[in-house]
Amino acid sequence: MNAVLPAPVGPYAFWGFRDYACDLSELARVRADLHRDLTGFDPDLVETVQLVASELVANSCRYARPGGGVGRTLSMPDEHTLRLTVSDAGGPTLPRLPVERTDDEWSWAEGQRGLLLVRNLSRVWASCTLLRRHGLGTHVWAAFDVDPPKNPHA
Repeated sequence: MNAVLPAPVGPYAFWGFRDYACDLSELARVRADLHRDLTGFDPDLVETVQLVASELVANSCRYARPGGGVGRTLSMPDEHTLRLTVSDAGGPTLPRLPVERTDDEWSWAEGQRGLLLVRNLSRVWASCTLLRRHGLGTHVWAAFDVDPPKNPHA
């Protein structure tokens, strides 16, 4: 009897985990690592991912519990999608888009405007919290469209 095995489940491509100190001085390194990791991709896509990553890492540095680092992963679940994930030790709330606010409230929450940028530059984004008591914290991911002719992994 010949069995037909299902297609393998898993990412089309996966880059190794990168770890950073939770400090804004790391943003240049985050962008440089992304530039290196995404060599061969459409330069506009690379710049967009760098901008979104900078915003998410900055949010992690501002809102996560002190003492933790920031992690970054990249994967392609299929040939048309690039997914960026930024993880930290978690904070008191999950990232969310701002709602209508007074000028004073906007001044207080200026950092949250970056999530509007993330929403507008990515196809989709989301966040979740996993087992904070075990240090797994908050994970925010954003997915980007990849033009297959400009995909060096195709």
